[in-house]
Amino acid sequence: MELKEGLIVSCQALKGEPMYGGDSTIKFAYAAYLAGAKGIRANSVRDINKISKKIKGKLPIIGIIKKEYKDSGVYITPTIKEVKKLIKSKCDIIALDATLRNRPNNEKIEDLISYIKQNSNKLIMADCATIEEARNAKKLGFNYISSTLRSYTKETKDIKIPDIAFTKELINEVGVDIAIFEGGIDSPQTLKEVLNTGIKRVVIGGAITRPLQITKRYLKEFEN
Repeated sequence: MELKEGLIVSCQALKGEPMYGGDSTIKFAYAAYLAGAKGIRANSVRDINKISKKIKGKLPIIGIIKKEYKDSGVYITPTIKEVKKLIKSKCDIIALDATLRNRPNNEKIEDLISYIKQNSNKLIMADCATIEEARNAKKLGFNYISSTLRSYTKETKDIKIPDIAFTKELINEVGVDIAIFEGGIDSPQTLKEVLNTGIKRVVIGGAITRPLQITKRYLKEFEN
């Protein structure tokens, strides 16, 4: 199932966060579906499958598995082990770190892409941080290319997001049909700035699905 133009809501909760465990992320995804979102991004086979059941498979799900390895900074679907689990899941699109960093166990991104294409009909999404990585992802044959890791890698950690100039460059480099924006949107006003670049697909997570983060943002206004 392809991603239609519009809003994709990332519904995730990690250990240590208030919403972790139970069915919180499934309810967030269902609320996003009822509101009119065009897709869901979810972490773990458990959440992916439960969300798919809850929304009756009516929206495409971008699936990831976050896993940290000691020999690499890559943690979004980093190895073939996570890829195999996602292939068996109900996700429609597999997203993986497509930065130029070394992967765990010295695995190669080309091998992961090849395995997905040979063993499933799922689409593949590249989580990138730079234009060079986006350019490489397009050459490798990714179906979608996203700015997910902008400001999260060593090379981009000091860059403020949302990076409007980068978004425009991403569209020019890979094309608006496969470009996806993600990162730093914290209000409808910020979203409007991003949409003014011409981008057609946008992922928003924390500003919608992380109440602890949202509450802290509002509380800052009392300090002024």
